[in-house]
Amino acid sequence: MSARGRKRRPERWILRLYVAGNTARGSSALRNLEEVCEEHLAGRYRIEVVDLLKQPQLARGDQIVALPTLVRRLPPPMKKIIGDLSNQERLLVGLDLRRGESRRQGSA
Repeated sequence: MSARGRKRRPERWILRLYVAGNTARGSSALRNLEEVCEEHLAGRYRIEVVDLLKQPQLARGDQIVALPTLVRRLPPPMKKIIGDLSNQERLLVGLDLRRGESRRQGSA
């Protein structure tokens, strides 16, 4: 068996963040997403930022109704998360990087 057959290829993540211009909420969402991706998906992700003020036609394909919205395009299934992505636990669970936990860690 070849080395290629024994090693599992790492999953590639394609994430699309929809924003409306250069707003504080959109910038915060991108910053929060980049932090999580670097920690949990280093070297295995690509973030596409779509400014709907410049490309409004792209909202239809992913059925975007609120901004900012993150769409996980790969790996399947497609998932959407709306907001500035500041709740890291919710982001991790929404991306299937961590299962939901019934107890809170730390203080609120």
